[in-house]
Amino acid sequence: MITVANLTKKIGDVQALDNLSFSAENGQITGLLGPNGAGKTTCLRTLFGLLKPDSGTATVDNIDVAVDPIGAKKQLGLFPDPFGLYERLTPREYISFFAELSGMTRKQAKEATANVIAQLKLEDISDRRCKGFSQGQRMKTALAQAIVHQPSNIILDEPTRGLDVMSTRLLRDILLQLKAQGHCVLFSSHVMQEVAALCDRVIVMANGKVVAIGSPDELCQQTGKDSLEDAFIELIGTDEGIAA
Repeated sequence: MITVANLTKKIGDVQALDNLSFSAENGQITGLLGPNGAGKTTCLRTLFGLLKPDSGTATVDNIDVAVDPIGAKKQLGLFPDPFGLYERLTPREYISFFAELSGMTRKQAKEATANVIAQLKLEDISDRRCKGFSQGQRMKTALAQAIVHQPSNIILDEPTRGLDVMSTRLLRDILLQLKAQGHCVLFSSHVMQEVAALCDRVIVMANGKVVAIGSPDELCQQTGKDSLEDAFIELIGTDEGIAA
């Protein structure tokens, strides 16, 4: 479970987070939805300890990120940009490296890497260098790195950006599997169809604040709209929606 309470963060003259509060539950997929500049990425970076908030708290499984960042990170899996893989490494080497970074011994990392390679069906490419991989192969390797240490929480920032249709479909299936296994999945996206299809709860953000929280259907009912896109525009304001 992930909880943020009254998070504030100013970057330069911009109030990136403004008293932001919400939670993401285990066994659910929670989406952060907002226009560019809403604070989604700043929020996720704060959760992962890459940014320090000016005030407020971020907790992962009741571990305060600011107090025990290492402990919190052990409960988090961060899905990186799949196009940023170390191309000279094989998936097995890449995944094992990050498993050890998460605190595993070399023996534990080797075993965990073998397990996640089998889970994501990467055996046929596990010992090939990543250079030249397809989008789908890159995506699965990046996701394997995120879940190799079996974190209870998975964070993804616009995970389908740059992926083709088949890779996007595969990623969605894997996220649904993680949800079914009881993981807390939190991701940001600009793709309304993706959010509507995947999310149990949606956190609508604008100007660093929470504008609304609910399931896609609840947000449509709240605004009297037939689609999540129309509900989103209604919630954040027409002008801001067009600017995004």
